[in-house]
Amino acid sequence: MKTVRALRLGMKDFLMMSQSRQRPHLKRPNWTILVVCLVSIFLIGVYIYPPRNSAACYLFPSSGCLYEQRPPVLFRELTDEETAAQVVFKEILRTPIKPKKSKIAFLFLTPGALPFEMLWDKFFEGHEDRFSVYVHASREQPPRASRYFSRRSIRSGQVDWGKISMVDAEKRLLANALQDPDNQQFVLLSESCVPLRHFDYVYNYLTFTNVSFLDCFIDPGPHGDGRYSDHMMPEVEKKDFRKGSQWFTMTRRHALLVMADSLYYRKFKLYCKPGMDGRNCYADEHYLQTLFHMVDPGGIANWSVTYVDWSEGKWHPRSFRAQDATFSLIKNMTSIVESVHITSEQKRKLVTKPCLWNGISRPCYLFARKFYPEAQNNLLNIFSNNTAI
Repeated sequence: MKTVRALRLGMKDFLMMSQSRQRPHLKRPNWTILVVCLVSIFLIGVYIYPPRNSAACYLFPSSGCLYEQRPPVLFRELTDEETAAQVVFKEILRTPIKPKKSKIAFLFLTPGALPFEMLWDKFFEGHEDRFSVYVHASREQPPRASRYFSRRSIRSGQVDWGKISMVDAEKRLLANALQDPDNQQFVLLSESCVPLRHFDYVYNYLTFTNVSFLDCFIDPGPHGDGRYSDHMMPEVEKKDFRKGSQWFTMTRRHALLVMADSLYYRKFKLYCKPGMDGRNCYADEHYLQTLFHMVDPGGIANWSVTYVDWSEGKWHPRSFRAQDATFSLIKNMTSIVESVHITSEQKRKLVTKPCLWNGISRPCYLFARKFYPEAQNNLLNIFSNNTAI
């Protein structure tokens, strides 16, 4: 009996031990099935939604990985005119210019009168071999008070604000100034412009750098990109359309390039004008800016050295009266070291950038506008009594 009990007890213990050992084996298939299901779902997801980042593509290469690669660059076949223009532009930009002496050509764009003649006379005095003057007077040719402006008027044409005739007048001035091989820098000024510095400072600032101080920036708003016309395609794409102030200083190479261009000029003549496609496009604010952004973006400073105050938010900049023309005003203008652009979007953006001259931070402005004629006497006193300007 004891033997039978022992046998039964041994069998019972054996069965209990067997049952206790089999419990884990009952769970393992559940976990295995769960893991297999998760892996299967993941692999199906990878198949349906191919990976698009570089790490995932490395582990699970698929056709979807093509999205991570850069799209192929599509080169549009240039027209004959574009090819010819590029050849001429490249030749101009790489041709060395070695003048015997370097002069600055001051190009005055005015309806007729030059109310700040005597201020400019003071500015030019004693530097006769380092500058030349050209005057485009579109309405009248009044007698000049300063010897530096006497008989300096060129053949002029009608100029309408906002139209291509403004660019035509600029090109006419450049063409006349380019006839003197010593003219290496070209400064466009209006009748309301005044100098902020003495001549030596301006001369060194412009002649010891190889860039043109042409204002150029992107304005995504209605008064920037909103003026673009699809008719400018394919030569001028919207992504290249730029805006900026018309008042420039330009190197001789760039002046020659402007004279050589007819392709892009024609696009702006036909499709950038007031009332075009229900929008107002002004060629003097877009043509040169877009041209040089496309042809020689590294050759322009992207700001103008002529100060203009747009803080009033009107269609025209602030004008300075006699009481405004103080030493403090001039000092403030000449202390600015950042250029400012304001976009025309509904939420206007203020874009600033440092004014770098040969890579060095320098004051931005050499000239300023707009001043009323009544301010001349005050400005003359400022320049006569302050040699540090």
